[in-house]
Amino acid sequence: MSTENEGGLPASGQDGGGRPAEGEPGVSEQSGDTGADTTARMPSVPPAPPTPPAPPTPPVQPSAFSSPPPPGAGPAAGGPQSPYGPYTTGPAPYPEHPQQSGPRRGGGLVAAVIAAALVAGGIGGGIGYWAADGSNSGSTTVSAAVNPKDLDRSPTSVAGIAKKALPSVVTIQSTGCQNGGTGSGFVFDTQGHIITNNHVIASAADGCKLTATFYDGKQFNAQVVGHAQGYDVAVIKLQNAGGEKLTPLPLGNSDAVAVGDPTVAIGAPFGLSGTVTSGIISAKNRPVASSDGQGTSASYLSALQTDASINPGNSGGPLLDGSGNVIGINSAIQSSNGGSIDPFGGSSQGGSVGLGFAIPINEAKWVADTLIQTGQPVYAIMGMSVNMNYQGQGAQIAPSGANGGSSVVSGGPAEKAGLKPGDVITKLDGTIIDSGPTLIGTIWQHRPGDQVQVTYQRNGQTQTTTVTLGERKGDGS
Repeated sequence: MSTENEGGLPASGQDGGGRPAEGEPGVSEQSGDTGADTTARMPSVPPAPPTPPAPPTPPVQPSAFSSPPPPGAGPAAGGPQSPYGPYTTGPAPYPEHPQQSGPRRGGGLVAAVIAAALVAGGIGGGIGYWAADGSNSGSTTVSAAVNPKDLDRSPTSVAGIAKKALPSVVTIQSTGCQNGGTGSGFVFDTQGHIITNNHVIASAADGCKLTATFYDGKQFNAQVVGHAQGYDVAVIKLQNAGGEKLTPLPLGNSDAVAVGDPTVAIGAPFGLSGTVTSGIISAKNRPVASSDGQGTSASYLSALQTDASINPGNSGGPLLDGSGNVIGINSAIQSSNGGSIDPFGGSSQGGSVGLGFAIPINEAKWVADTLIQTGQPVYAIMGMSVNMNYQGQGAQIAPSGANGGSSVVSGGPAEKAGLKPGDVITKLDGTIIDSGPTLIGTIWQHRPGDQVQVTYQRNGQTQTTTVTLGERKGDGS
């Protein structure tokens, strides 16, 4: 099966209480002698003098290492309901938090955490009360002295980065339609533009209402300025926010990122706004092909890989470097239930397994600027179809195109460079090409008009050629 890399996207793609104590056998204190006395009585013996009472034993002081008597009944099992709305799986298989009726998956998670805290607090409270009540010397607790200088909250610490960045991160909600959900985004400029993922706002096309809520609780309606399905980038604009002081997040250089560099991810996983996680850059230029789960659209990324925890709802939020600069837009995770890099595997959603992927900010910025200026995306193309079913090493130009035509566009960049149907591309500039998605994601990191050196195989022979990339506007074919 072939697919057009410049628009025809592939379809492949408590037991809480103890048992009551049992009573011990009692000893009768009533005499069993009711008959007449028939025996001789012994002479009476004078009673022994009373034994002086023993001196009182001082009470045992409770110890943190001793076993105290069982405290009172602990708290009941369970916990309060989640403060967040119902969570279920939506049709979009990305790190986006759907808001539909159904099992409270997100709420269950939150309730479990709160219940654990309450149980721990109940046990601690019970022991604390017993220790204080059993001692006449006052509380046995010790307060640790905290020196602020011992806490690393410098501007480049995770705490420092979070403090600065959180006011510029928003939670995006789409409501009023069947496929509503929750994602994240961040302030791109002072004009009110917010950058996010295409799949976060895609439901707006179905009539969904978009809102953006800041960390301080301020909420604004928003409208879509433009979106690029292939890049999975979108820009929305806040409405009636002219009087607000907006602080754009500083943009870093994703090309300069190195494996092992620290990362900080901010977003609204499972609807929990303002969540901060941290990790490192695990890999660069990771080819990621993700779809909407319907087989009708796909995005191709040459992504930054991070082990910072990313979950449904993180989509569109910033991935920051150790200085607090944006180096990527969190977009996808490795699915634990499907085995492929198709975020959350379509019909069901999972959580972080330490494999998250972000769109490099250098690419995303160019796309966002283009969307703001023209309202539509621009893609670099080679003018050929790629065989997404090819099992060999590399990316094969499809042997034939749609409807039996040629897979190489007549007069297009690939034909001008001498490429033919069946050629297998193994390298583009310095990037090794191991699959069709890798080729497309690598091409889309370039701009129309860029010249790239292509290494390919034909009839067992390795050859090279230079291709001047063409241009396609919009997400159509």
